[in-house]
Amino acid sequence: MEKKQDYTAAIIVMFTLFFMIALVTNLAGSMGVIVTNQFGASKALSQLGTFATFIAYACMGIPAGLILRRKGYKFTALAAVAVGIVGVAIQFLSGYVESFGVYTLGAFVAGFSMCMLDIVVNPMLNTIGGGGRRGNQLIQFGTCCNSIGGTITPIFVGWLVGSSLANATVKIVAPVMIIAMAIFAIAFVIIFFTKIPEPHMETAEEKAARKLGNVAKDPHGPMSFRHFVLGAICVFFYAGIELGIPNTANVYFSQSALGPAITGTFIGFFWACMLIGRLVGAPISGKVSSKALLAFAASIAALLILAAMFIPESVQITIAKYTIPVSLMLIALSGLFTSVMWGTIFNLSAEGLGKYTAQASGIFMTLVCGGGIIPLLQGWIAEQVGSINSYWLQVASLSFLIFYALVGSKNVNKDIPTE
Repeated sequence: MEKKQDYTAAIIVMFTLFFMIALVTNLAGSMGVIVTNQFGASKALSQLGTFATFIAYACMGIPAGLILRRKGYKFTALAAVAVGIVGVAIQFLSGYVESFGVYTLGAFVAGFSMCMLDIVVNPMLNTIGGGGRRGNQLIQFGTCCNSIGGTITPIFVGWLVGSSLANATVKIVAPVMIIAMAIFAIAFVIIFFTKIPEPHMETAEEKAARKLGNVAKDPHGPMSFRHFVLGAICVFFYAGIELGIPNTANVYFSQSALGPAITGTFIGFFWACMLIGRLVGAPISGKVSSKALLAFAASIAALLILAAMFIPESVQITIAKYTIPVSLMLIALSGLFTSVMWGTIFNLSAEGLGKYTAQASGIFMTLVCGGGIIPLLQGWIAEQVGSINSYWLQVASLSFLIFYALVGSKNVNKDIPTE
């Protein structure tokens, strides 16, 4: 009997990379409060760091997919970690040269790293799990690690800044960046010495044929599958949901009587809710279809955001010695349901793609640029009609996710060969 392969080490590495993706990505979102103070950025420009991070996905998604196909998971992961160190180092430097442009450049370089890491971790876990519910379950467990990184960052940044916006400078939050660079360095060493399976790397025969120009043109590709195309659009909106909901609330409530420290704590609570949702959702996803899970989660999240929009800010509750608007609590609680969306969307989009999975992952990650575009757009809308009213954009985005779960995720192109 053939011995079953043990992928435990590879899974642990992928979970670690998930943690780093959130740590660095949420750093850009948390810095929105700082750049409004130190560099005088508007509400829209406060999201420029997030925009730069995610627009890098649009630039790097497809090239990173090719790197993955030709060089494999391990090489791509090592390169991504190295680029991540450079990106965070540039952001660290921006505090000392007092330059918003240098900070934005650092966020952009860090975005290249996050894109490459995402391209590695999602298809790897989905493949190790064999696709289907088990593949989705592994991705959900991985995103739990993602939520831990996401929870730590805004809380750490908020308390480093303190209760006064006057303290909000890049230098103040330098410890977060130093920790990020140190973890990246440790991750590089661990990945280097870990054996990682290469299920989607091109074979020697395929490489030789490519160099000789003897590769037959495939009439099909991932874009030939309707459920993948709609899924890629879906992830554009989801990335904007995950970042736009907390980022807009962070800038808005930090400028209220709550201040940066308390607001940062509750934005961290949004990411803690993401963690809780993923811990609960991971075992559930092994038993419930991804379609049902996505439809339910997107519907409840939309209801919570609508409730936050219509409940007056004067309606408040007291937690410990702090008086918190119920609307902020509802926004934070929506993280319980946005938590399971990423894994379900990727799982539904990649289902049945076979040999097109690596290429599809590159396209998929290109559309993650929505995580930069939608928060920037929401920031602009907030300047025009108010921060609370800007959440109509999130309601519309969640509505598309519901449509995808109920209708758009069905594979209607099963006649296309994928082996």
